[in-house]
Amino acid sequence: MAVLAAEASRRRLTVRQVAVVEQLVEAAADEARAQGYEGLTVRNVARRAGVAPATAYTYFASKDHLLAEVLWRRLQALPVPGTTDDVDPTDRVVAELRVLGLFMADDPTLAAACTTALLGSGPEVRALRVLFGTALHERLAHALGDDADEAVLRSLDLAYSGAMLWAGMGHIRFEDVPEALADAARLVLRGAP
Repeated sequence: MAVLAAEASRRRLTVRQVAVVEQLVEAAADEARAQGYEGLTVRNVARRAGVAPATAYTYFASKDHLLAEVLWRRLQALPVPGTTDDVDPTDRVVAELRVLGLFMADDPTLAAACTTALLGSGPEVRALRVLFGTALHERLAHALGDDADEAVLRSLDLAYSGAMLWAGMGHIRFEDVPEALADAARLVLRGAP
């Protein structure tokens, strides 16, 4: 229900419109699982959602926009980690990277499609990419603590982005991402103050 409220305020939609958007997002995820990125079309997503293609295009400019929204919602659904100052920052970062690394591991076909879509060039996708990157950055900064070194944080951002891109391209399995990120975090944080 919180997602619906956020959607309504983000786009200024009515309750009915929010429900249609939700149907389209769910249908896009199902269609990506069934057809992969290449086989997904907005027309087929609309059919699966039970709406006209013109309705789908009212809310989403492209399949990349739809799939980027799927990924954004999945990230938003992750629980916000608690901070305990008595836990070593490296352990906090590794734990957070595990959560971030696994949030799509159970759905590799969808993850690959969403990763491809997030690289799209449309303005709507760029806006979601900024939201996604900002949320990741804030989660990692929170895990590092108040005195986080910006160079360390940037390195962790890049490690995460690179790992997810590699997984999306099939160079590493999504389920192997958390351990690869944990190794990277330990290496990066060894040099941190």
